[in-house]
Amino acid sequence: MKKRKSTFSRLFLTVILIFVIFGGYIWHSIYTPIDEKDAQEISFIIKSGTSARNIAQGLKDNGLIRSTSSFYSYIRLTGEDKNITAGRFMLKKSMNIPEIIDTITVAAASESTVTVQEGLTIREIDDKLTAQGLILDGEFEAAVKDFNNYESYPFIDKNTVSSLEFPLEGYLYPDTYFVDGVEFDSNELITKMLGNFKTKFSDLQPLFDAQDRSLHEILTMASILQKEVRTPKDFNTVSGILWKRLDSGWHIGADATIIYVTGRQKITAEDLELDSPYNTRLHTGMPPGPISNPDKNHIKASITPEDSDYWYYLTTLDTGEVIYARTNDEQNVNKAKYLY
Repeated sequence: MKKRKSTFSRLFLTVILIFVIFGGYIWHSIYTPIDEKDAQEISFIIKSGTSARNIAQGLKDNGLIRSTSSFYSYIRLTGEDKNITAGRFMLKKSMNIPEIIDTITVAAASESTVTVQEGLTIREIDDKLTAQGLILDGEFEAAVKDFNNYESYPFIDKNTVSSLEFPLEGYLYPDTYFVDGVEFDSNELITKMLGNFKTKFSDLQPLFDAQDRSLHEILTMASILQKEVRTPKDFNTVSGILWKRLDSGWHIGADATIIYVTGRQKITAEDLELDSPYNTRLHTGMPPGPISNPDKNHIKASITPEDSDYWYYLTTLDTGEVIYARTNDEQNVNKAKYLY
């Protein structure tokens, strides 16, 4: 009997000891920072809809917490898992789990994300920012029109772009940007986009320097390609066709330039007669400026056109496949087959 009691006592003490040790570990992992002396900021991004478990794993992967289970248990017990805010947060290894949670559950502590897809116009960027509640309708457009810091961006020809309705069209690089969601500033986003353009374009600088067209012309053609062609394998071929038309005194003949003016995806007979320099079916030469903000792939294709025997092309309505033709008669046959 004594032996049984002794065994039970040892078992009981062992269980208590385990709980004490385990409880101490949990307490330590929750309230003790990874390194209380490390104040270096670490960028941590939380995308909308990310679960608390995935956030815990991300924090662990970034060396910000010791235990995913401790983080998950704590945030669930406190109910703060319902208050997690999407955005980018600057966290430190000197923060413990409660401090981290206090940060990622406060909207003012986060940077909101703005994703500008390739090919958006300045009007469309304004619409996107308005829909996200970052600006009032028209504020981004107004900031673009009021932009006057050209000395910081010598790659932009002020004399060329200043006469356009939206002077920076084509130069605002499409990408995901982190912005202050509480005190958003359109000018700050413009600065980030222009800086990003400069960085992205630097890789293409040798190719650009090897040809004799201006950057404004290159971006204008790239923006047309962005709207006209969906399949990467066709970027350079269509670029070659459009440059060939331009250099031969032909009409560029791109529907996308008309749509830029009308804002309607479907072109009417009246639209074809629209007396606008952006109507490349009516007027020869390049339109006054870009009709969207193209990405690096389309800019590169604009710089490196591919020679071919083709003068015509169309994009099928269903798959986006590009169909080529050498003559107008061939083009009419293709239109009847793929567009009507």
